[in-house]
Amino acid sequence: MADPTEGAARACRFTFVVTILTGSFLLFLVQPMVARMALPRLGGAPAVWNSAMLVYQTLLLGGYAYAHALARVRPGLQVLIHIAVLLVGAAWLPIGLALTGSPAGVTPALWVPWLLGASIGPLFFAVSAQAPLVQRWFSIASRDGDPYALYAASNLGSFGGLIAYPLVVEPLLALRQQSWLWSGGYVLLILLVIACAFRLPRGASAAVARPTSVPATRRRVLHWIALALVPSGLMLATSTYITTDIVAMPLLWVLPLGLYLLSFTIAFAANREIADLLTRIAPITILMFGGVMIGGFNESPLINLTIALTLLFMASVALHTQMYRLRPEPDRLTGFYLAMAFGGALGGVFAGLVAPVVFDWTYEYPILIFAAGLLVPQVFLTHRIRSLWTTPAKRRLAYAGVVAMLVLLATLTFRGPADLFGEGHQGLTFIGIALIGVISVGARLSYAMILAVTLVIFGGWRAVELSLEQGARTRSYFGVYTIRDGRGVRELDHGTTVHGIQFTGSPVLERLPTTYYAPPSGIGRAMEALDGLYGPTARVGVVGLGTGTLACYARPAQRWRFYEIDPAVVRIARDTGQFTYLKNCLPHPDIRIGDARISIEADRPASLDLLALDAFSSDAIPMHLMTREAFAGYAQVLQLRGLLLVHISNRFLDLEPVVAAAAQAGGWRAAKLYYQPEQRTPVASPSQWIALTRDPATMRALSQADARWVPLTPRAGFVAWTDDYSTILPLLKWRR
Repeated sequence: MADPTEGAARACRFTFVVTILTGSFLLFLVQPMVARMALPRLGGAPAVWNSAMLVYQTLLLGGYAYAHALARVRPGLQVLIHIAVLLVGAAWLPIGLALTGSPAGVTPALWVPWLLGASIGPLFFAVSAQAPLVQRWFSIASRDGDPYALYAASNLGSFGGLIAYPLVVEPLLALRQQSWLWSGGYVLLILLVIACAFRLPRGASAAVARPTSVPATRRRVLHWIALALVPSGLMLATSTYITTDIVAMPLLWVLPLGLYLLSFTIAFAANREIADLLTRIAPITILMFGGVMIGGFNESPLINLTIALTLLFMASVALHTQMYRLRPEPDRLTGFYLAMAFGGALGGVFAGLVAPVVFDWTYEYPILIFAAGLLVPQVFLTHRIRSLWTTPAKRRLAYAGVVAMLVLLATLTFRGPADLFGEGHQGLTFIGIALIGVISVGARLSYAMILAVTLVIFGGWRAVELSLEQGARTRSYFGVYTIRDGRGVRELDHGTTVHGIQFTGSPVLERLPTTYYAPPSGIGRAMEALDGLYGPTARVGVVGLGTGTLACYARPAQRWRFYEIDPAVVRIARDTGQFTYLKNCLPHPDIRIGDARISIEADRPASLDLLALDAFSSDAIPMHLMTREAFAGYAQVLQLRGLLLVHISNRFLDLEPVVAAAAQAGGWRAAKLYYQPEQRTPVASPSQWIALTRDPATMRALSQADARWVPLTPRAGFVAWTDDYSTILPLLKWRR
């Protein structure tokens, strides 16, 4: 006969698990949803996501602080207060953006957090307190149940919410439908909280909730904070790398955060085998992959992406496992989670606010990798290695051998010939690092020295050299820009994407449009046809300034207008003298600083004859510039015979169907010119341009000027992107 007590315990546990899963699922489903809503207003910069994450971490900290304070009153009153907070948060349903336009002169670093906080702050605050509160209630209701296992379930729900958004919710539902779906889930959560209330012992006093175990020492609390800070900051640093070099959209934003949350699920799981195994091999992973990431393999960005995500996941599992090992008794879990949230918020502040202001490169990345190596638990891999470091005489010899090996490897890297093992002997260096790294795992001081040298010789020193070189590097809210000189050319890079190349030393060559903008390219051919189409006083607009390359197509009587979101790019192209396209060809350009879509919507209708859309967010056009609403804005600013040129060259996405669908929906005629030079040189790069116009005669004239313009054919079944709906899943170039 079944034990009724056991059945009641299972039912109690089921109620609390479902409640905590639902709350966490909603909490992390709303993050990419609101960021997606904000894209048309905030622009597609990768830093928008980091700003959003900082808001979420701050609200999470507030929710955990509230849960910690609430845990001091009797359980029944806790439930009543929390239900009241949830009902107050319901006033912000359905989810949407609370404010209408960005105030002039306000930096995005301040405006983005304010917008997101005003839009979902109360809702996020109410739901974020769910995990620690429900765990505390479970420990009271079950008396001997382990509440920390519920935290693993909580993060599993969070991971599920993140993954569900790009794979299921975004492709199937418009934003308005997503908002109502989330609102329904929020109502369900309130009902589940009420169900949990019935599981609490009736008439329980505040003494039931009062902690009785020994409180954590200050040193232990600081250790918790450090263990939470490093993976949180590393997650944001990894997000910056990914969204800079692929595309700024939730599908990629959620990858680092999803793995970060999944690491909690593994670290706090009742079954310890996986967590212990990954923690044991984490030091080697950090050592090897940390060096690879700092060195970078720009030729294989997807391999780089995989390595970056693996590094983040392994470090997060190891550090969160250590946090689990240092957890307090269940009666003090709210304080434990408060310290964890505080550390997470500090990591967000460091990576999202401090680093972009203090550093001119992503120095936060190697700093956090090094900090992870210092904090990660370490054990000697074999007994023989352990004896090497525990015997005083052998330990001195081991340290001497490690130092000598590091000096040798550094010498080979910086001074060795480049004809063996790859450039600068890096292949040999990598093998040497792996060997002494394996021997040093468990000996923390030796391991720290090896990790520091690895980060320096595989790219850290080169980064410092560029930082010391006057004007070589600039960092802004929108990314890191690097200027490189060599072989008679000067190059501007944003991440791993070239934003412009100019020849130096020759007045004639300095005026030559290069790379994607060479005369044989689509934009080059359109510029040559400009006089014939619109006469000598044509009005030209360009979205995305870069180095100002396109300015050298300007003619004296023409009127040109640039739209550029980043003031740092304007300074590089116009003010520093490092690039002279504007100085030589268009000395007094009209430059509108701000998000191009917002600026274009504010411009006078029919004020342009040609508009070139070249707004790279590293390797992709920000998706909010590719919707039907955005194309309607382009149509408004162009005269009826106007020409729209869209640059869609991309390593990862096939953007042709997006433009074709937008053209079909907006009544545009479209043609494409894909230019492939015989060999890739600074003079010309492969490029893909699409021309759109609402005037058949304009398209005929363009095609007659160059027969390489061919009609654009929409992809069957592909729906035009809108501000309310978009997905990149059908566009991914999987073979890259």
